[in-house]
Amino acid sequence: MISVDSINNGIVLDHIEAKKSMEIYRLLNLEKLDNGVAILKNVRSRTMGRKDMIKIDDSYDVDLDVLAYADPNITVNIIKDGKILEKKSLALPEKIKNVVKCKNPRCITSIEQEIVHEFKLIDRANGVYACVYCDQKKE
Repeated sequence: MISVDSINNGIVLDHIEAKKSMEIYRLLNLEKLDNGVAILKNVRSRTMGRKDMIKIDDSYDVDLDVLAYADPNITVNIIKDGKILEKKSLALPEKIKNVVKCKNPRCITSIEQEIVHEFKLIDRANGVYACVYCDQKKE
């Protein structure tokens, strides 16, 4: 059995869909942190069967919109003095900026490099977003 120490102060991203933690690691740019980061992949869960977790030692300003876009079922646990200080549940954001890029080669974002890649939520039930400039769908 694998054991990862608990953290005294930091953040635990829990209930990540199994095998999705590396995508979240990249989306949050966690490789740039000097803090300790532990990724637990495919661990047993009573409610999910299998899940991933990410533990970030020390404080970090997590972009909740990016997290919610990647997996709205994630629970964000803020840890202080070894105890859960706060639990945050997520919901799909209405808009996301510079998280994903538009794939439409005729979109203005393909031509103008400095334009923000912005998507709006058009179908909450299915998690479908569309580019605000050309309406190209991103699921």
